[in-house]
Amino acid sequence: MNPLRTALRVVLAAAILGCAGAAAQTYPAKSVRFVVPYSPGGPADIYARVLGQRLQETLGQSFIVENRPGAGSIIGTELVARSTPDGYTLLVMSNTHTVNESLIPKKPFTLMKDFVPVAPINHSDLLLVVHPSLPAKSVKELVALAKSKPRGLNYASSGNGTPYHMAGELFKALAGVDIVHIPHKGSAEARTSVMSGQVEMMIDAITTMAPMAKAGRVRALGTTGSRRSTVLPDAPTIAEAGVKGYETGIWIGIMAPAGTPKPVVERLNAEINKITSRPEVKKAWNEQGAEPMTMTPAEFEKYLNGDIAKWAKVVKLSGARADQ
Repeated sequence: MNPLRTALRVVLAAAILGCAGAAAQTYPAKSVRFVVPYSPGGPADIYARVLGQRLQETLGQSFIVENRPGAGSIIGTELVARSTPDGYTLLVMSNTHTVNESLIPKKPFTLMKDFVPVAPINHSDLLLVVHPSLPAKSVKELVALAKSKPRGLNYASSGNGTPYHMAGELFKALAGVDIVHIPHKGSAEARTSVMSGQVEMMIDAITTMAPMAKAGRVRALGTTGSRRSTVLPDAPTIAEAGVKGYETGIWIGIMAPAGTPKPVVERLNAEINKITSRPEVKKAWNEQGAEPMTMTPAEFEKYLNGDIAKWAKVVKLSGARADQ
């Protein structure tokens, strides 16, 4: 190789690293945009706003939440993928994204190619609820009712590929029932359909649905974690209630467009981890049913790849399709 060309490359690389390092030291120098590819009112929207407020307090710049729902999170996600990779437009994502890698392979982006992991935020169980008018008082009674009326019951979700959709499809597969999926434009709309009795049931985030269950607007039958939730300790896990092997949940995280300077990603990661590690944040989120998650970018990347593989198996097992 030409020695002069080699020397120029070394100088250029050093210059790029120097600029990136300087950018990280001054970052953020203006407002940062959190794009939430879901409707307002769901866990991603709620916790993005909490995180944004905390980051604003520590970094001195506004973190603005912008909801861009549609097409199972694809519209807002594509917007971020096409944004300048400078750390000023970030994606608030969830396991909807890892599901969509197998459920919707033909997308205008590939998650692990067009984005870089920044940090997770939190994880929470889901809650199986039914409208109070439904005669089922337990998971076993619900399964029996569904088996007696194939395709006679409906379940709501916030859209194809979302954790609520996949939770429903996994329930169908493991319980051996045929319940009709009714996708909605967002989780708030799906929740309203169940509380009004238009749709019989839903598997929703415990952080948002538990208050409705406690108020008697829906009947809680079971939670989706490996152990009972401290938020609703009287509700058994779905696996405990008879659907063996059933376990799922929802997690939320942050990604940035591919090419975002590594020092900027590392600074964001460090600041987010500081926030999710605060005792008062842990306490508040635990009371809501959410468990803070703390990882390095490399650890989060490994977690994402594992989740993509896990959901590919669930998609295959359940036979779920994006048009269901």
